[in-house]
Amino acid sequence: MIGLIFGDTDFPKEILKTIKKRKIKYLIVDLSKSKKFKKDKKSYAVSIGQIGKIINILKKNKCKKVLFAGKVNKPNFSKLKLDLKGIYYIPRIIKASKLGDAAILKEIIKILAQNKIRTENSLKYNPELSLKKGNFSKIKPNKQDQLDIKKAIKTLNNLGQYNFSQGVVVRNKKIVLIEGKGGTKKMLEKSRSKKLRNHGVLVKLPKKKQDIRLDLPTVGLKTFKQSKIAGLKGIVVKSKQHVFLDKSKCINFANKNKMFISVK
Repeated sequence: MIGLIFGDTDFPKEILKTIKKRKIKYLIVDLSKSKKFKKDKKSYAVSIGQIGKIINILKKNKCKKVLFAGKVNKPNFSKLKLDLKGIYYIPRIIKASKLGDAAILKEIIKILAQNKIRTENSLKYNPELSLKKGNFSKIKPNKQDQLDIKKAIKTLNNLGQYNFSQGVVVRNKKIVLIEGKGGTKKMLEKSRSKKLRNHGVLVKLPKKKQDIRLDLPTVGLKTFKQSKIAGLKGIVVKSKQHVFLDKSKCINFANKNKMFISVK
Protein backbone atom coordinates (compact mmCIF):
# COMPACT_ATOMS: atom_id res chain seq x y z
CA MET A 1 0.00 0.00 0.00
CA ILE A 2 1.32 3.39 -1.03
CA GLY A 3 -0.04 6.68 0.30
CA LEU A 4 -0.31 9.27 -2.48
CA ILE A 5 -0.17 12.79 -1.04
CA PHE A 6 -1.43 14.87 -3.93
CA GLY A 7 -1.60 18.61 -4.56
CA ASP A 8 -2.40 20.55 -7.73
CA THR A 9 -0.90 20.32 -11.30
CA ASP A 10 -1.32 17.41 -13.75
CA PHE A 11 1.60 15.36 -12.41
CA PRO A 12 -0.50 13.47 -9.79
CA LYS A 13 -2.91 12.32 -12.52
CA GLU A 14 -0.04 10.70 -14.42
CA ILE A 15 1.13 8.87 -11.30
CA LEU A 16 -2.40 7.68 -10.54
CA LYS A 17 -2.80 6.29 -14.08
CA THR A 18 0.39 4.21 -13.63
CA ILE A 19 -0.56 3.05 -10.13
CA LYS A 20 -3.96 1.85 -11.37
CA LYS A 21 -2.49 0.22 -14.47
CA ARG A 22 0.00 -1.72 -12.33
CA LYS A 23 -2.77 -2.62 -9.85
CA ILE A 24 -0.80 -1.27 -6.90
CA LYS A 25 -2.81 -0.78 -3.71
CA TYR A 26 -3.07 2.92 -2.88
CA LEU A 27 -4.91 5.63 -1.03
CA ILE A 28 -4.94 9.35 -1.77
CA VAL A 29 -4.45 12.15 0.75
CA ASP A 30 -5.96 15.03 -1.24
CA LEU A 31 -4.34 18.38 -0.43
CA SER A 32 -5.38 20.04 -3.72
CA LYS A 33 -7.31 23.32 -3.62
CA SER A 34 -10.30 22.02 -5.58
CA LYS A 35 -10.19 18.53 -4.05
CA LYS A 36 -9.74 17.14 -7.56
CA PHE A 37 -9.61 13.49 -6.42
CA LYS A 38 -12.91 13.52 -4.46
CA LYS A 39 -14.53 11.09 -6.94
CA ASP A 40 -11.97 8.40 -6.12
CA LYS A 41 -13.31 6.07 -3.42
CA LYS A 42 -9.82 5.73 -1.98
CA SER A 43 -9.35 9.47 -1.58
CA TYR A 44 -9.37 11.42 1.70
CA ALA A 45 -9.79 15.21 1.52
CA VAL A 46 -7.79 16.83 4.32
CA SER A 47 -5.97 20.07 5.09
CA ILE A 48 -2.32 20.56 6.04
CA GLY A 49 -3.49 21.39 9.58
CA GLN A 50 -4.93 17.89 10.05
CA ILE A 51 -1.58 16.15 10.49
CA GLY A 52 -3.06 13.76 13.04
CA LYS A 53 -5.79 12.75 10.59
CA ILE A 54 -3.22 12.21 7.82
CA ILE A 55 -1.06 10.01 10.06
CA ASN A 56 -4.11 8.06 11.30
CA ILE A 57 -5.35 7.46 7.72
CA LEU A 58 -1.93 6.14 6.69
CA LYS A 59 -1.48 3.93 9.77
CA LYS A 60 -5.04 2.59 9.67
CA ASN A 61 -4.43 1.47 6.08
CA LYS A 62 -0.96 0.08 6.94
CA CYS A 63 0.78 2.61 4.70
CA LYS A 64 4.46 2.69 5.56
CA LYS A 65 5.39 4.58 2.39
CA VAL A 66 4.11 7.80 0.85
CA LEU A 67 4.76 9.71 -2.33
CA PHE A 68 4.25 13.47 -2.76
CA ALA A 69 3.25 15.01 -6.10
CA GLY A 70 1.72 18.28 -7.20
CA LYS A 71 1.93 21.80 -5.84
CA VAL A 72 0.73 22.56 -2.32
CA ASN A 73 0.34 26.28 -1.72
CA LYS A 74 1.01 27.91 1.62
CA PRO A 75 -2.31 27.97 3.48
CA ASN A 76 -3.88 30.75 5.51
CA PHE A 77 -2.78 29.40 8.88
CA SER A 78 -5.32 31.51 10.81
CA LYS A 79 -8.17 29.72 8.99
CA LEU A 80 -6.77 26.18 9.13
CA LYS A 81 -8.76 23.45 10.85
CA LEU A 82 -6.42 21.83 13.34
CA ASP A 83 -6.68 18.47 15.06
CA LEU A 84 -4.73 17.68 18.25
CA LYS A 85 -1.56 16.64 16.43
CA GLY A 86 -2.05 19.59 14.11
CA ILE A 87 -1.92 21.93 17.11
CA TYR A 88 1.27 20.19 18.27
CA TYR A 89 3.00 20.28 14.87
CA ILE A 90 1.69 23.55 13.40
CA PRO A 91 4.43 25.80 14.91
CA ARG A 92 7.02 23.74 13.01
CA ILE A 93 5.03 24.00 9.79
CA ILE A 94 4.51 27.77 10.16
CA LYS A 95 8.22 28.25 10.79
CA ALA A 96 9.05 26.18 7.69
CA SER A 97 6.52 28.10 5.57
CA LYS A 98 8.62 31.25 5.92
CA LEU A 99 11.24 29.54 3.74
CA GLY A 100 8.73 28.80 0.95
CA ASP A 101 6.00 26.34 -0.08
CA ALA A 102 8.41 23.43 -0.61
CA ALA A 103 9.71 23.83 2.96
CA ILE A 104 6.20 23.02 4.24
CA LEU A 105 6.29 19.62 2.52
CA LYS A 106 9.84 19.02 3.76
CA GLU A 107 8.63 19.53 7.34
CA ILE A 108 5.70 17.15 6.78
CA ILE A 109 8.18 14.55 5.47
CA LYS A 110 10.17 14.90 8.73
CA ILE A 111 7.00 14.53 10.80
CA LEU A 112 5.96 11.42 8.86
CA ALA A 113 9.47 9.95 9.27
CA GLN A 114 9.13 10.40 13.05
CA ASN A 115 5.98 8.31 12.75
CA LYS A 116 7.83 5.60 10.79
CA ILE A 117 6.37 6.55 7.43
CA ARG A 118 8.94 6.80 4.63
CA THR A 119 8.75 9.15 1.64
CA GLU A 120 9.49 7.77 -1.84
CA ASN A 121 10.79 9.73 -4.84
CA SER A 122 7.86 11.28 -6.74
CA LEU A 123 9.18 9.75 -10.00
CA LYS A 124 9.41 6.21 -8.59
CA TYR A 125 6.51 4.89 -10.70
CA ASN A 126 6.98 7.27 -13.64
CA PRO A 127 10.71 7.49 -14.48
CA GLU A 128 9.71 8.04 -18.13
CA LEU A 129 8.54 11.54 -17.16
CA SER A 130 12.14 12.67 -16.69
CA LEU A 131 14.52 13.05 -19.63
CA LYS A 132 18.21 12.15 -19.76
CA LYS A 133 20.95 14.53 -20.88
CA GLY A 134 20.76 15.54 -24.54
CA ASN A 135 18.78 17.44 -27.16
CA PHE A 136 15.21 16.34 -27.87
CA SER A 137 14.27 18.58 -30.80
CA LYS A 138 15.38 19.03 -34.40
CA ILE A 139 16.66 22.51 -33.59
CA LYS A 140 19.73 22.67 -31.36
CA PRO A 141 20.90 25.67 -29.32
CA ASN A 142 23.35 27.85 -31.31
CA LYS A 143 26.25 29.85 -29.82
CA GLN A 144 24.00 32.76 -28.77
CA ASP A 145 21.53 30.34 -27.17
CA GLN A 146 24.36 28.61 -25.29
CA LEU A 147 25.45 31.97 -23.85
CA ASP A 148 21.87 32.62 -22.70
CA ILE A 149 21.68 29.14 -21.15
CA LYS A 150 25.01 29.63 -19.35
CA LYS A 151 23.82 32.99 -17.97
CA ALA A 152 20.51 31.47 -16.81
CA ILE A 153 22.15 28.51 -15.04
CA LYS A 154 24.66 30.80 -13.32
CA THR A 155 21.83 33.09 -12.19
CA LEU A 156 19.82 30.25 -10.64
CA ASN A 157 22.90 28.75 -9.00
CA ASN A 158 23.74 32.09 -7.41
CA LEU A 159 20.35 32.55 -5.76
CA GLY A 160 20.19 32.30 -1.98
CA GLN A 161 19.56 28.86 -0.50
CA TYR A 162 16.07 29.87 0.70
CA ASN A 163 14.99 31.39 -2.60
CA PHE A 164 11.97 29.54 -4.02
CA SER A 165 12.70 30.32 -7.68
CA GLN A 166 13.14 27.38 -10.06
CA GLY A 167 13.01 29.30 -13.33
CA VAL A 168 14.61 32.20 -15.17
CA VAL A 169 14.20 33.79 -18.60
CA VAL A 170 17.34 35.11 -20.32
CA ARG A 171 17.44 36.91 -23.68
CA ASN A 172 20.65 38.20 -25.35
CA LYS A 173 22.68 37.42 -22.20
CA LYS A 174 20.38 39.63 -20.13
CA ILE A 175 18.15 38.40 -17.32
CA VAL A 176 14.58 39.20 -18.32
CA LEU A 177 12.85 37.77 -15.25
CA ILE A 178 13.41 35.37 -12.37
CA GLU A 179 10.44 33.26 -11.33
CA GLY A 180 8.41 34.80 -8.51
CA LYS A 181 5.58 33.54 -6.31
CA GLY A 182 3.23 33.72 -9.31
CA GLY A 183 5.12 30.80 -10.88
CA THR A 184 6.33 30.09 -14.42
CA LYS A 185 3.13 31.19 -16.15
CA LYS A 186 3.25 34.75 -14.80
CA MET A 187 6.98 35.00 -15.45
CA LEU A 188 6.46 34.03 -19.11
CA GLU A 189 3.55 36.45 -19.51
CA LYS A 190 5.78 39.29 -18.30
CA SER A 191 8.65 38.14 -20.56
CA ARG A 192 6.84 38.74 -23.86
CA SER A 193 8.74 40.68 -26.50
CA LYS A 194 7.18 42.12 -29.66
CA LYS A 195 10.53 43.07 -31.16
CA LEU A 196 12.55 39.92 -30.43
CA ARG A 197 10.82 36.76 -31.62
CA ASN A 198 12.40 33.33 -31.30
CA HIS A 199 15.12 34.72 -29.02
CA GLY A 200 15.90 33.76 -25.46
CA VAL A 201 15.53 30.75 -23.22
CA LEU A 202 13.55 29.46 -20.25
CA VAL A 203 15.72 27.46 -17.84
CA LYS A 204 14.15 25.47 -14.99
CA LEU A 205 16.39 23.89 -12.33
CA PRO A 206 15.78 22.47 -8.84
CA LYS A 207 16.27 24.91 -5.99
CA LYS A 208 19.42 24.84 -3.87
CA LYS A 209 19.40 22.04 -1.28
CA GLN A 210 16.10 20.84 -2.76
CA ASP A 211 14.76 17.48 -1.68
CA ILE A 212 14.47 15.92 -5.14
CA ARG A 213 11.84 13.50 -3.87
CA LEU A 214 9.31 16.29 -4.33
CA ASP A 215 8.54 19.65 -5.95
CA LEU A 216 10.66 19.05 -9.03
CA PRO A 217 10.60 21.69 -11.80
CA THR A 218 7.75 20.75 -14.13
CA VAL A 219 7.21 21.56 -17.80
CA GLY A 220 4.48 20.51 -20.19
CA LEU A 221 2.67 21.56 -23.35
CA LYS A 222 1.24 24.66 -21.63
CA THR A 223 4.79 25.76 -20.78
CA PHE A 224 5.86 25.43 -24.41
CA LYS A 225 2.84 27.35 -25.70
CA GLN A 226 3.43 30.12 -23.15
CA SER A 227 7.14 30.21 -24.06
CA LYS A 228 6.24 30.50 -27.76
CA ILE A 229 3.89 33.42 -27.04
CA ALA A 230 6.69 35.04 -25.00
CA GLY A 231 8.93 34.79 -28.09
CA LEU A 232 11.42 32.36 -26.58
CA LYS A 233 13.44 29.89 -28.62
CA GLY A 234 13.88 27.02 -26.18
CA ILE A 235 13.49 25.36 -22.80
CA VAL A 236 16.25 23.81 -20.69
CA VAL A 237 15.90 21.43 -17.72
CA LYS A 238 18.32 19.37 -15.64
CA SER A 239 18.80 15.67 -16.38
CA LYS A 240 16.56 13.42 -14.25
CA GLN A 241 15.70 16.32 -11.94
CA HIS A 242 12.46 17.50 -13.52
CA VAL A 243 8.99 16.35 -14.50
CA PHE A 244 8.27 16.45 -18.24
CA LEU A 245 4.56 16.12 -19.07
CA ASP A 246 3.06 15.58 -22.57
CA LYS A 247 6.52 14.61 -23.87
CA SER A 248 5.62 13.64 -27.45
CA LYS A 249 3.27 16.62 -27.82
CA CYS A 250 5.98 18.97 -26.52
CA ILE A 251 8.59 17.59 -28.94
CA ASN A 252 6.16 17.91 -31.86
CA PHE A 253 5.27 21.47 -30.82
CA ALA A 254 8.97 22.41 -30.48
CA ASN A 255 9.81 20.99 -33.91
CA LYS A 256 6.84 22.68 -35.57
CA ASN A 257 7.71 26.05 -34.01
CA LYS A 258 11.50 25.80 -34.44
CA MET A 259 12.16 25.67 -30.71
CA PHE A 260 14.70 23.55 -28.87
CA ILE A 261 14.45 21.22 -25.88
CA SER A 262 17.78 20.81 -24.10
CA VAL A 263 18.53 18.66 -21.06
CA LYS A 264 21.73 19.48 -19.19
